[in-house]
Parts: sequence; structure tokens; C-alpha cells
Amino acid sequence: MSKTKKTDFRPNDFVVYPAHGVGRIIDVEEQEIAGIKLELFVISFEKDKMTLRVPTHKATEIGMRQLSSPDLVSKALETLKGKAKTKRAMWSRRAQEYEQKINSGDLMAIAEVVRDLHRTDDQREQSYSERQLYEAALDRLTREVAAVSGVDEAGAQKRVDEVLLTRAA
Repeated sequence: MSKTKKTDFRPNDFVVYPAHGVGRIIDVEEQEIAGIKLELFVISFEKDKMTLRVPTHKATEIGMRQLSSPDLVSKALETLKGKAKTKRAMWSRRAQEYEQKINSGDLMAIAEVVRDLHRTDDQREQSYSERQLYEAALDRLTREVAAVSGVDEAGAQKRVDEVLLTRAA
């Protein structure tokens, strides 16, 4: 079994797993699967009550990454202040694109989804699927802002809401 690239993730590090958002590495363990010994990161997603095991040699290949830098978080929050960009494509196509951005794990792409789907009180109501995508993107964004800023999720949510309110003004 060849180790392609040894990653610099360690237990207790917060990491971003593209399909699930921010989690914490709680352990690195070795398991034998189908006669092959594998070294695995054990990642806990506390809010989702989920534990994920990721082969260490595949972690970067599948898009697992360290938390964003505080500078990137600031840029993402700045993105929220921009004007919403909505393509004139059918909703199903746009929804797929939003879903891909959310699951990319890219903080800037997630911020774009939040920006594009955010509605102020005086705008039309969101459809159910639109609201689901918006809430998923908002959740991923606030979790990473919280982890990077060292605040709880409520504090991060407040910070994001303040940025969104300045845009509406």
C-alpha cells in the first residue's frame, strides 16, 4: 500500500470536508479493510451527530482542507455585501449549480450562494427548495466563520446577519 501524500492534519484540528462542512479530527486510527491496512482520520461533525472515517492518503485528493484563513473569511463576508447575481437559467439548473458550490467546500463559493439566495423582508418569499439551499449554505458559512474566529455559532451567525443587513440598507 503506497502512501501518496502525507497530509498535515492532526487530531483536534478543525477541517473542512467538502460534502459535510466543518468537523474536528478526533483520532487517527488503523483498520484492516478487505485485507488491506488503512490509516484513517476519524472526523466528528458534532452538530450533525456524525462520525466520518477518511483514508489519510486520500484526504487532500477528495478535497478535505484546513480551515480558511481569517483573510479569506473577511473576503467571504465582503462577498455577502455584493449584489446578488442570478442567472436567467431554469431553477433546476441553478439549484444544481448552487448545490455544487455548497458541496465544493470552497468558502467563497458558499458565500456567493448565500449572497445570491438571501432575501430581505421586502422581497418575494423563497420557495421551499430555495430556502433549503440558502439554509445549507448559511450553515456551512457560519460554521466555518465560527471555527476560524473562535466564537460560537450564534456569534458567527450574528456577524453574518450584520453583514447581510448592511447590504440590504
